[in-house]
Amino acid sequence: MKNILVTGAAGFIGHALTQRLLSDGKHVVGIDNLNSYYDITLKKARLDQLFSHSNFTFKQLDIAARADIEQLFSQEKFNGVVHLAAQAGVRYSLKNPHAYASSNLTGFLNILEGCRHSRIDHLVYASSSSVYGANRKVPFSTNDYVDCPVSLYAATKKANELMAHSYSHLYNLPTTGLRFFTVYGPWGRPDMAYFKFVDEIANDRPIQVYNHGNMERDFTYIDDVVSGIVLTLQRIPTHSANPELNTQAPYKVYNIGNNRPAKLMQFIELIEQAMGKKAVKEMLPMQPGDVTATYADVAELIQDVGFSPNTPLDVGIKNFVDWYREYYRLEK
Repeated sequence: MKNILVTGAAGFIGHALTQRLLSDGKHVVGIDNLNSYYDITLKKARLDQLFSHSNFTFKQLDIAARADIEQLFSQEKFNGVVHLAAQAGVRYSLKNPHAYASSNLTGFLNILEGCRHSRIDHLVYASSSSVYGANRKVPFSTNDYVDCPVSLYAATKKANELMAHSYSHLYNLPTTGLRFFTVYGPWGRPDMAYFKFVDEIANDRPIQVYNHGNMERDFTYIDDVVSGIVLTLQRIPTHSANPELNTQAPYKVYNIGNNRPAKLMQFIELIEQAMGKKAVKEMLPMQPGDVTATYADVAELIQDVGFSPNTPLDVGIKNFVDWYREYYRLEK
């Protein structure tokens, strides 16, 4: 694939993926609405890195704007689409649910329609580990029942998978959904816990530790996520490989997780070590929409794509802290 559309190109994963694709010689058209969900300055700084590549084109577009997305697909001839644009955040979905309907449902439908009419070779889109919701069986498998979401954000991501399957079935559009597990690393999102922890410690403020620290997360380093996306994009599904499903749609879903869940308090200790500074901890109860643990079963990803995330947690955290200090010009 030579000409690729990346939605959410100014976002955390979108920026890192676009850099990789550009370095691989692909021509990338990136779109992003540059909304104010978090620091726009950070988004623009990511874009500045991408603008140094002659094979990158950026368009400020909102995926929920149907006419604009239709025009984009009519003007450009994409081989592949990686759809990462979405309204993110579990807790924010409690405050602004309509933003999730607009971006994650209407916006995704517009992308599906563009891919359908342009006969795209492969659509890879971001799902989330949040779809596992109230599941208690671990590790989480893509064959698990996932019809009990505990947040609207999770519900919209499960809806994306259902919408993608319908388009794969009806229009023979190859689609692959990727359930990301707690992605972290340099150029990350300020609304994520690890970013907040480092920021609070750096500024001598207490960190908020939910469920009194009794949580586990399958933290997945950004470079591993990007490698998984690139390899998955190259593997176009031809039919459903799930024998329990009565479908031959070119449709697939994978987990992309580290397959090594870490306890939250262990994670905080690693941050403290990288920062060279202890955190003041404010212990709080569980937040609505949260889950106590995430744990990815990546057997299918290894079997089909030949890849498994493998960056050690201490290495990834150190890389993030080093980036944070450089970006915010802090002395070590």
